[in-house]
Amino acid sequence: MSHSPSLAAETAPALAGANRIVVKIGSALLVDAEQAAPRQDWLRSVAADIAALRRRGAEVMVVSSGAIALARRSLNLTQPRLRLEEKQAAAAVGQIRLAQAWAEALSAHGMTAAQLLLTLGDTEDRRRYLNARATLATLLGLRCVPVINENDSVATAEIRYGDNDRLAARVAEMTQADALVLLSDIDGLYTADPRRDPAAEHIPVVAVLTPEIEAMGGEPPPGYSSGGMRTKLAAARIATGAGCAMAIARGGTPHPLRALAEGARCTWFLPAPEGRSARKRWIAGSLAPLGTLEVDAGAARALRRGSSLLPAGVRRVTGSFERGDPVEVRAQDGTLLARGLSAYASADAARIIGHRSEAIEAILGWRGRDELIHRDDLVLATQGAADRQKPQGAGQGEATLDGPAVIG
Repeated sequence: MSHSPSLAAETAPALAGANRIVVKIGSALLVDAEQAAPRQDWLRSVAADIAALRRRGAEVMVVSSGAIALARRSLNLTQPRLRLEEKQAAAAVGQIRLAQAWAEALSAHGMTAAQLLLTLGDTEDRRRYLNARATLATLLGLRCVPVINENDSVATAEIRYGDNDRLAARVAEMTQADALVLLSDIDGLYTADPRRDPAAEHIPVVAVLTPEIEAMGGEPPPGYSSGGMRTKLAAARIATGAGCAMAIARGGTPHPLRALAEGARCTWFLPAPEGRSARKRWIAGSLAPLGTLEVDAGAARALRRGSSLLPAGVRRVTGSFERGDPVEVRAQDGTLLARGLSAYASADAARIIGHRSEAIEAILGWRGRDELIHRDDLVLATQGAADRQKPQGAGQGEATLDGPAVIG
């Protein structure tokens, strides 16, 4: 058949080139349906693969289904369809078993598992998004392997087909992962369902997601699995739009990540060329700033070098905003320097400006981020735009605190 440009031959990404990897594992792979128990040998092989990725310097996060499936039998919930409250009860029981299985498998290779329960809302609400992202960044910095699952015991509408495919894509987006791997019962995307159409062709690389490609998604498979090609394509749109490559690979055999790294057949979805900058364009142009941080000359120079904004270089806070809200950063003459998402509410920011980050806990009684705006949440203004956006009456505002400019 004649493939469209979106299916044209492209150089596939390599797992070996990814420094931050999210791996999504569904219930059908992790849970032995007959025993309603983890597939221990398979899980140990995945842990060995993760350890190998870690040894070469990669950071790995796992999005793992399986909590509800693990608890079905012990709660005598073996009917094909469960009511919402039954799913929530099963998740509350199964989550303990799931976390224990991962902790044991990873600890055998000297790795520490960390459980994180999220809903899609946690990745869409700005403040909860920042909290989740900061937690994941800290866990990775502590050399943990985050094991993430949908918080099914409290979720309502979130419990539906495809949640963890899309949740995995959101995790990849928020952590700026290089690669998302969806382990599946199939080795990638086909032009049609290969179970029904023997003429279906495997597609090794998808350069651009188009309606033609999305139409290739089928219905979710039967059984405990809550995924399907349709939801994986939805995940691909999220991940690639954030600049993250995504692979759909067969996961049922031992050492699936090693097989993928060694060139096993799969489908790679290429990241959108503009994906990495899409979020910063959103910060720069789509959010109405709710306040202003006025910085000294030393802070302004550090910002232009690509640094984060620490409290010590800020001289004045104006406006009323909460943690995660958009703010402007301006020089003392009013020149617009940048826009970003504040890590502190305006009342707290006003108390810590002019002080070094080490003093934050003593001043506020709790320790948040070292930065007022992390560089990942900050977009520099172009010089032309900055010159055009000097406010009238620049220099008026609240009282300032003196102190040295320290930007990290």
